[in-house]
Amino acid sequence: MSAFLDALAERVLVFDGAFGTWMQDQHLTADDFGGPALEGCNEMLVLTRPDLVSQMHDEYFGTGIDAVETATFGAFDLVLNEYDLAHRTHEINVAAARLAREVADRHAADGRPRFVIGSVGPGTKLPSLGHIAFAPLRDGFQEQVEGLLEGGIDVVLVETVQDLLQGKAAIIGARRAMAAAGRQVPIMVQVTVETTGRLLVGSEIGAALTALEAMGPDVIGLNCATGPAEMTEHLRYLAQHARTYLSCLPNAGLPSVVDGHTHYDLTPTALADAHERFVTDFGINIVGGCCGTTPAHLRAVVERLGNDRRPVARTPEFEPGCSSIYSHVPFHQELSYLAIGERTNANGSKKFRDAMLEGDYDVCVAMTRDQVREGAHVLDVCVDYVGRDGTLDMEEIASRFATQASLPLVFDSTEPQVMEQGLQHHGGKAILNSANLEEGEGEGKRMDRVFKLAREYGAAVICLTIDEEGQARDADWKLRVAHRIYDLATQKYGLDPTDLIFDPLTFPLSAGSEDLRRDGIETIAAIRRIKAELPGASTVLGLSNVSFGLKPAARHVLNSVFLHECMEAGLDAAIVHAARILPMHRIDEHHREVALDLVYDRRREGYDPLQEFITLFEHVDPHAVEREDLASLPVDERLKRRIIDGNRDGLEADLDAQLADMPALAIVNDVLLDGMKVVGDLFGRGEMQLPFVLQSAETMKAAVSHLEPHMEKADSAGKGTVVLATV
Repeated sequence: MSAFLDALAERVLVFDGAFGTWMQDQHLTADDFGGPALEGCNEMLVLTRPDLVSQMHDEYFGTGIDAVETATFGAFDLVLNEYDLAHRTHEINVAAARLAREVADRHAADGRPRFVIGSVGPGTKLPSLGHIAFAPLRDGFQEQVEGLLEGGIDVVLVETVQDLLQGKAAIIGARRAMAAAGRQVPIMVQVTVETTGRLLVGSEIGAALTALEAMGPDVIGLNCATGPAEMTEHLRYLAQHARTYLSCLPNAGLPSVVDGHTHYDLTPTALADAHERFVTDFGINIVGGCCGTTPAHLRAVVERLGNDRRPVARTPEFEPGCSSIYSHVPFHQELSYLAIGERTNANGSKKFRDAMLEGDYDVCVAMTRDQVREGAHVLDVCVDYVGRDGTLDMEEIASRFATQASLPLVFDSTEPQVMEQGLQHHGGKAILNSANLEEGEGEGKRMDRVFKLAREYGAAVICLTIDEEGQARDADWKLRVAHRIYDLATQKYGLDPTDLIFDPLTFPLSAGSEDLRRDGIETIAAIRRIKAELPGASTVLGLSNVSFGLKPAARHVLNSVFLHECMEAGLDAAIVHAARILPMHRIDEHHREVALDLVYDRRREGYDPLQEFITLFEHVDPHAVEREDLASLPVDERLKRRIIDGNRDGLEADLDAQLADMPALAIVNDVLLDGMKVVGDLFGRGEMQLPFVLQSAETMKAAVSHLEPHMEKADSAGKGTVVLATV
């Protein structure tokens, strides 16, 4: 525990204000920076004008604040290299930290501790957009923090994060610096949300929280870009969901230009009003100022809050999940399952593998979009292929998917170094597939390497029930392995239980071997027990393995039925081709019953469900299973079935045919809405999952849009009260 965290537990802390604003008021010349070539390099002032930097810290501490940030916002090689100063990175950071330390210690003589916060800015290049590779960025941050630690900082502040991948590189660099120095200090991270409501690269605040909280910082917050008014809703989200301490360092409002100079309009009183509201309403633990804020602003804040304001307790609602660089995806999907799209796996998709081998990355990216449309929530990315260098393939694929795919990624490989290559391109929170005990527990074994990657990069992990004896077969064996992995992950590696996703595995039920007949039963039993015995953990299945070897039509049915049974047992996620999963009402009742007999090994004399199942689908076209031929039905019945099935193929032609006999509004009220009622009934009985409901809703929307031009104005007259409700 540090003195800084001790203080945070007891009271709200106040940080200083803007560095640049204060320095601009000093009317510096090129000589102050060390010559014309260095003019504008504020970080150089700690060497050329240490008196001014110390004076600034002194003025801020004189207002009664608790902490100052070091004058090192751009003091790492990437930025300093623009002034040919990269070789002085360590020197500048040590000097800056020592200046702040001396002033802080002098003010702490009154008995109240004062803190030095090591400022680590974002730099000038965005790794997610390929401006700079992850490793050199991380190493540059490490060198900076090593200097700050030597100079005596109390906290590392990774601030003004505009790109989540940059923020992760800075946190990892800081942790490596601490390990090298043998000294641990708390880490703060603050993102910058633009007036668009997102970070510069497009991240929502939910994605930022999910990705960065997984990195284990002590404080998460906002700074820069906007004033407090524009930060309010983002702070509200953090207050509702973040499990860390919270900080808020806004600008003095939005800037304007007055007489050719940047001007900030927010008054000291207005900043104090905002911070008092944030502390009271949102439980913010650290307040202060960014661009445009002056000692006068911070004096007003201190006078309003005092130095003994107790923090307001929060009860955040943590939602375990993963994220792309853009948005958060919860592991728990209400009334559905987390669909992990399997089509971007080189071992399971010939189309993806061929495109990857040919270097046709446009096709690879297009396949991610197809899976989004089909209902996937997360994408499984596997580039493993015999004779190929997986790290190079992952470099090509992950660098594109990280920004061009809107969904979070699962990095799926037998080689941890291939997973790490993916992680170095993914600004969101990824999932690693997989960890197991096949090689045992020791240093350098596969599980050790995967769990260390998860801890360093803030990833979740799919854990397979495999130990030194092989793949666990019965439920007891599966649970022994799962308990062992769970205990190691949480106790030895410090992983959060909610970041463990257990795959109890199943062998194909299609092989017919006597020793495989109960695999479905044991897998379902294991799912129930994992949910009951491993608090916080989730479950997942690589679903298609259960039907391996069967014809496509049979596979679609067995996969769908087995998924339904596993969900009834508590399954959270499945690696699937989402478009090939059928809702239960779409499966022939006899086909479904035989599939259940196969899953539960309900053999009897003269009846083998496996042989019956194979016979049923011997001459069945898989497309006939996926989509029923509606041509023989009356047009009104066809339209109703299209709504129920979410089938838009031929929708407009059927609507035009129906318009010959019925007015447009009657089609909506008497035909289409009947279909939606069936959808509601099926959803309520658990026979239709949410993705299929959404497909039906989109089909209904398309149908109404097509009919709207045919509706008379009179149709919209005389409407009564409409009540809309959401759950």
